[in-house]
Amino acid sequence: MSETAARDNVHEAAPQVPVNPQGVRREVAAVFLRLGLTAFGGPAAHIAALEDELVTRRRWLSREAFVDLVGATNLIPGPNSTELAIHLGYLRAGWVGLLLAGGCFLVPAVLLVWLAAWAYVRYGTRVEVAALLQGMQPAVLAVVVQALWRLKASVMRTSGTLVLALVAVAAALAGVSEFVILGGALLVGVLNAWRAANHPGVASGFTLATGGLSSAPAWSLRDTGQVLATTGVSAASAGAAGIGAGTLFVSFATIGSVLFGSGYVLLAFVRREFVERLGVLTDAQALDAIAMGQVTPGPVFSAATFVGYVVDGHAGAMAATAGIFLPAFVAVALSAPLVHRLQQWPAGRHLLDAVNAASLALMAAVVVTLARALGVDLRTLAILLVASLVLIGTRVGSGWVLLGGAVAGFLLFGGVTWAP
Repeated sequence: MSETAARDNVHEAAPQVPVNPQGVRREVAAVFLRLGLTAFGGPAAHIAALEDELVTRRRWLSREAFVDLVGATNLIPGPNSTELAIHLGYLRAGWVGLLLAGGCFLVPAVLLVWLAAWAYVRYGTRVEVAALLQGMQPAVLAVVVQALWRLKASVMRTSGTLVLALVAVAAALAGVSEFVILGGALLVGVLNAWRAANHPGVASGFTLATGGLSSAPAWSLRDTGQVLATTGVSAASAGAAGIGAGTLFVSFATIGSVLFGSGYVLLAFVRREFVERLGVLTDAQALDAIAMGQVTPGPVFSAATFVGYVVDGHAGAMAATAGIFLPAFVAVALSAPLVHRLQQWPAGRHLLDAVNAASLALMAAVVVTLARALGVDLRTLAILLVASLVLIGTRVGSGWVLLGGAVAGFLLFGGVTWAP
């Protein structure tokens, strides 16, 4: 079948009406359950797997329609690859498909991380296990470094986005809340979208203009700093005693409702909320949570399950999981019928540029902060450097690098004498 004919047989914008609804729903469940068990490697790898399986092999939709969905998920908060799976389930089997695709894609990762959290709490104090985790922590930072390296070209396309990202990094390192930073970036995007709509002769994208427009506001580094500074609030430490499932649900639901960009941005939010504000995790535990979300298949956001279990056992794991993923289902349910309108929205590009720049900045800031927390140790720095070079310079997957970090940790921290 030709590509043109194949495209004629798929529905681009609305859910298909299957001849055999039960059979199609079983197909959706089976496909996404299998992908949920085998999709290692982070959001980019998940999107590639979804494209290969559902566009190339099964021809559920055209490549152009698939790209539209990828763009739509970038304009709503939450885990992008999970939201893409939910979108695809909706297109294939309607609202039931939406729930089946999302649930089947998430369940394997959540259960595996849940089991890992149980083992972590039970055996994590053993010297051997502690050494494995100590080696994985700098490897996790290397995975984030790789994500920054790959995303920088697509995000830092103008001098304005670069300035916004630098200001956001400085704000994050100064202690400004991640919510405030993303809110400030969103406001910058809205202002730039307004200017582009009212002054079509002005080049699109962020600018560093200081004048020259008769009535349009000139958005500069100083203005961006004022937005972030005037809306900033200090993350005052709250008493962590007695934190339970309700607090975990609210915290993760809030994070899931405002977190844009890569799943690795979750690390910044987890650290601020549970290490600094509530004081129920250590920096090392925050890194361990992201590591567990990375080495298991499915979304990195399953790290929330790990945090929930460590903080409040099974009830906490359930509450954290529901909190972090519920906003994704809601966001897709609200946006799915309007995907093409969302893609054609003139302000969408400006908003996406601003939010992506801030998200990248948060990732960079958390690398700096956690590198400091790990301490100046030749073994840790060696693992971080080697893992970063392997990830950036080769095609070795992040799961293998994390496994290598664990092995290196066992050899370097597990009792072998080391003379720096």
